[in-house]
Amino acid sequence: MTLTTKIDHVFAGGLGVLQPEGQRTGIFKQRHTGPVRVELHGIVGDQHADTRVHGGPEKAVHQYATQNYERLAHAFARSAPQLVAGSLGENLAAFGLCERTVHIGDVFQVGSVVLQVSQPRSPCWKINHRFDAEHMSMFVAKERITGWYYRVLQPGCLQAGDSLELLERQSERFSIDRFWQVQLAHRPVIEDLVALAATPGLCEDWKRRLGERAKYLQNRASAPL
Repeated sequence: MTLTTKIDHVFAGGLGVLQPEGQRTGIFKQRHTGPVRVELHGIVGDQHADTRVHGGPEKAVHQYATQNYERLAHAFARSAPQLVAGSLGENLAAFGLCERTVHIGDVFQVGSVVLQVSQPRSPCWKINHRFDAEHMSMFVAKERITGWYYRVLQPGCLQAGDSLELLERQSERFSIDRFWQVQLAHRPVIEDLVALAATPGLCEDWKRRLGERAKYLQNRASAPL
């Protein structure tokens, strides 16, 4: 299938401070107008305050669908002026691709870089603090407009204006949106959890978590009454 869009903005940068408690964070990224170098751990010069949950080879590059900001601005009108491309801490901003069209394991080329979708982003409390909006991260999760992470299969350079082109699809079944439908289901279908965990390209951490949940549900279903 043909799936192509253009990268409108590239963001990477240093650490900032969240008010009111003063936590350090990498959510305040800077826009880059020229080429950037992408290595296995992400864009050279990008930084993360809490490396336990951010960054690393399985979360090397984060992309967010720019059209999602309109939904956020409608839901959080007081924060609307701040809700612009780059403000959720993404590295790549583009219209077109979204959680319904991007699938786990998809392989894309942009510039000389080859990227593979490894997992969705899991929104956290820092989004709430960034916009002084108590329930924004919950809204992002509930609406399944989280964005997604890439691992880097081939290091290289990219820049705003480059085309992002799908090279290979591993799974027709599990888009980012479908991933969240399965994961967030109150009573998930065990077979769906098992199939999602087996999706080629999904990061090992999610494979483990989904597999453990499926095993727990299987054990509970087979337990004597």
